[in-house]
Amino acid sequence: MPRFALVVTLLVALGACTSTPPEPTAVPTSSSTPPPREQVYVSIGDSYATGFSPNGTGESFAQIIAKQQDLQLVNLACNGATSADLGAKPACGPDAGGRTQLDAAVETLKSGKTALVTVVIGGNDLTPCAIAPDPLDCATRTVAGIQTNVAGALSELRDAAPDVKIVGLTYPDVFLGAWVNPSFPNGKNLATLSVTMFQDFNTRIAAQYAQFGAKFADVTSATGGYGALTELTQDPKYGQVPASVAKVCALTYFCDRTDVHPTPAGHQAIAETVTAAGR
Repeated sequence: MPRFALVVTLLVALGACTSTPPEPTAVPTSSSTPPPREQVYVSIGDSYATGFSPNGTGESFAQIIAKQQDLQLVNLACNGATSADLGAKPACGPDAGGRTQLDAAVETLKSGKTALVTVVIGGNDLTPCAIAPDPLDCATRTVAGIQTNVAGALSELRDAAPDVKIVGLTYPDVFLGAWVNPSFPNGKNLATLSVTMFQDFNTRIAAQYAQFGAKFADVTSATGGYGALTELTQDPKYGQVPASVAKVCALTYFCDRTDVHPTPAGHQAIAETVTAAGR
């Protein structure tokens, strides 16, 4: 899962003042209201935030949110980023400046203009567990490391801006798509195991975000996860399959291309989930 954009400080000085000769102090020449400060949205994480897909880079959920909320996007996310990379590897995008995602985000937050921070990370940490001999054991051990790294990142973000709105994201349960993907001979077993894996991952990560006063966007639920695999629907391509599998097939590229990234409809669904969680 190749995955997972820094300082844009903008804003203008308010208007010039002139003085009138008889008066000892300067008075404004205009009573017009100065323009409002442009607010910034900082996005950190992996390729879900960059918009990577098998068709090339497209519009990500972060770009959709920035447009909808009229925010200046500072997207620091990197394709393939793991939770450890947030504070260890250079950020990506035109505003990175050679700093890590975390350092760049903190610097932007210190400007006082940030209205929103989103964090989408951990998927690349977990990806190897899909082919591990014991996927659940692998995921359990991996999530512990993700929790530690996320906690460290959130602590620094909160120190820089105690009141900024932070929304942490999870992912679609793409492994549900193994149910119909011929690349996985044990696909139905993997899909079944993935429900438990994502329930555990999301519960633990959501609690981590909550400790730092951050919101949690349960993208897994919004994109069909957790559903009973006995609830069937008729899919136009795959025939009768579990409804949750059909939804993941529509919102990601996993079912037919074994690619974990969202489709355009998937990014729209993620953007809506993030916006709802942040209210």
